[in-house]
Amino acid sequence: MPVTHSVPMAKNLPPDRSPADSAPRPSPGALLDRLTAGPSRASRITHTEHLPPRAGRHAVWPDRIRAEVIAAVRAAGIGHPWAHQARAAEHALDGESVVVATGTASGKSLAYLTPVLSALLDGSEAPNGRGATALYLAPTKALAADQCRAVKELSQPLGHSVRAAVHDGDTPFEEREWIRQYANYVLTNPDMLHRSVLPSHARWSSFLKSLKYVVVDECHTYRGVFGSHVAQVLRRLRRLCARYGASPVFLLASATAAEPAVAARRLTGLPVVEVADDASPRGELVFALWEPPLTELHGEKGAPVRRTATAEAADLLTDLTVQGVRSVTFVRSRRGAELISVIAQERLAEVDRSLARRVAAYRGGYLPEERRALERALHSGELLGLAATNALELGVDISGLDAVVIAGYPGTRASLWQQAGRAGRSGQGALAVMVARDDPLDTFLVHHPEALFDRPVESTVLDPDNPYVLAPHLCAAAEELPLTDEDLELFGPAAAGLLPQLEAAKLLRRRTRAWHWTRRERAADLTDIRGEGGRPVQVVEDGTGRLLGTVDAGAAHTTVHEGAVHLHQGRTYLVRSLDLEDSVALVEQAAPAYTTVARDTTSVSVLETDTEIPWGDGRLCYGSVEVTNQVVSFLRRRVITGEVLGETKLDLPPRTLRTRAVWWTVTEDQLDRARINPEILGGALHAAEHASIGMLPLFATCDRWDIGGVSVPLHPDTLLPTVFVYDGHPGGAGFAERAFHTAGDWLTATRQAIASCECEAGCPSCIQSPKCGNGNEPLHKRGAVRLLTVLLEGAPAKESGTAAGRTEAGRTETDRTEADRAGGTAAGAGRE
Repeated sequence: MPVTHSVPMAKNLPPDRSPADSAPRPSPGALLDRLTAGPSRASRITHTEHLPPRAGRHAVWPDRIRAEVIAAVRAAGIGHPWAHQARAAEHALDGESVVVATGTASGKSLAYLTPVLSALLDGSEAPNGRGATALYLAPTKALAADQCRAVKELSQPLGHSVRAAVHDGDTPFEEREWIRQYANYVLTNPDMLHRSVLPSHARWSSFLKSLKYVVVDECHTYRGVFGSHVAQVLRRLRRLCARYGASPVFLLASATAAEPAVAARRLTGLPVVEVADDASPRGELVFALWEPPLTELHGEKGAPVRRTATAEAADLLTDLTVQGVRSVTFVRSRRGAELISVIAQERLAEVDRSLARRVAAYRGGYLPEERRALERALHSGELLGLAATNALELGVDISGLDAVVIAGYPGTRASLWQQAGRAGRSGQGALAVMVARDDPLDTFLVHHPEALFDRPVESTVLDPDNPYVLAPHLCAAAEELPLTDEDLELFGPAAAGLLPQLEAAKLLRRRTRAWHWTRRERAADLTDIRGEGGRPVQVVEDGTGRLLGTVDAGAAHTTVHEGAVHLHQGRTYLVRSLDLEDSVALVEQAAPAYTTVARDTTSVSVLETDTEIPWGDGRLCYGSVEVTNQVVSFLRRRVITGEVLGETKLDLPPRTLRTRAVWWTVTEDQLDRARINPEILGGALHAAEHASIGMLPLFATCDRWDIGGVSVPLHPDTLLPTVFVYDGHPGGAGFAERAFHTAGDWLTATRQAIASCECEAGCPSCIQSPKCGNGNEPLHKRGAVRLLTVLLEGAPAKESGTAAGRTEAGRTETDRTEADRAGGTAAGAGRE
């Protein structure tokens, strides 16, 4: 099918004018009309949502804010605060921890900065010592660096009273000592707090004993396993501050949080006041849902194939750049970001070679100097378009954007609105376009817009009592300061029960009234708070020895295996070898006409069944399982169409995971009623498993790539046909628990998604999975519909939901490639 885009129209411009600088800023509606011009473009829009503009409501700053701070704010062009900014500042000045949960570009930073700067100014006049200090925590380095720039600009009239500095993994060692001794506003991330600041608290003692405020920005990102780790890191921080005589006030901020006070209390362990009435003005937002067209190609099992979201998004980024529209295209994977930028650059070069230089990719894994250069180019306007992972989803100030393209549903409504909110941040109208992937959930959403626009964002829930999370933090706390019985209340009710186990493992030892760390190695190294585990794999160019970047250890098997295609800064490399022992992947520059996707095999065994309920003759169960996974091969696929060109075997070691799962069984009688014979049983179970995994993110705050599944016609532990869906994180992340408690609605939506698909025998929009280790074989679409129908007939009248299940594995950047994410999947007779 030919590609339709509007690049040729720019060729009529005079050669000495850049098309990107010539067009006036259009309204969101007019911009959408331009993007849909052409014979087939308009039919790709399945729904358009219009959010009207909103007027703002002013207030006055609390009189306890220093006059110098108010003057600095006015010098920055802000005459009066919005009402929510003044309220949040009032709570902070009263010594109350507060969460500001208002929309993107609503001025949350100023709400917490005014009391912080005022306290720092008061502290600078203290007769002895360094005065008051403040700590700022961001989930990403980019956000911390951006906030540091903003603080320095705002506080410039205050002179040397405010000494702000970023302390993260990119900070040169020679600067770190100055920061410890002299900085009074330190901007960092939870990782650095966990690995560097808290273990070295004696060197930070003067900073910690003066700590007045702790700012936790984008607090909705701290959910699931990552959020649970951060909750324990914050408890360790509070414990050490108390040791030095400080009791800091926590100031939290989020643009997309349901029940923000509840989530903030769970995160910090403190009472938190909520400020959620957004008084800021908002420009018009036009939000379009876009479904790529079917192509003439056929995929696995002859299924019809839609044009990829990657190709569609690259076209839209090209068109927006040609029209001079500043935009960001959000992509779910690192590889996708690189591909979209490369495709757009090639097409822009056909129009004006200078335009190709104004589009780039932004993702994790780049070297620090590369990230800083891209951020500067974005701020200056040198870059017009960016293809980015969700590293830019958070509050980095990229004001002035006119449009956002979202290539694939990002997994949660919270992330969707965060990404859409990146445009229009200067108050102007904005356009957001979500391009659907050929995937059950994306297809469902573009045809059921009410699931996006008529529902609130998901609750941010975490489980600090998860023993896989809590145990290493108890060890780290004991190393920082011997752990007493009085400390245990701070770490939660599960702490006391874990201590004997840690003593039996010879990690802790009780002496007199306290527990002590017994090992020589650092206790903080027991855990990676982002759940990635292991040393990052360095990607090194063979021949030159140049370090290109890094890949998470958990992703190495699926992304930098021998023969994998690796993209970096628009250049393509082939992996020559992967050394897991030394954590090094050697690559060489190449130009293959394909990408690679890993395939794996997995088995699941039941360790313990916590809960089970009858569903007619069948059973719905929830409990602990052990998953054994091994990457066994990789596919080569064409870049644009996804057509499979071949498969290559791999020899990599297996990995095991103990986690939580939900599973359901069916009986022979149910199979008879569903007209499922032994020949189609495996395909029916497998198809139901694929579709249920694809639909679960609508009911649990998770991403398809963070869960796995198995379907087995006769499982050795249940002795029945069984479908498993499990969390892809040690100890579980809450997805499976949420699935158990919403199973009626979840599996009903799964059945509807399969039955309503127009394909004949199954396609990527309903039952085929992009990460299936069995090559989407066997699958039986009609059998899955009949099987789910019979299963649901026996479901209880209504499942009672529980907040305990609403969690998400916490990565601040959902930046693993499609092949990477296949590594967290499962196998069996059928599996994803």
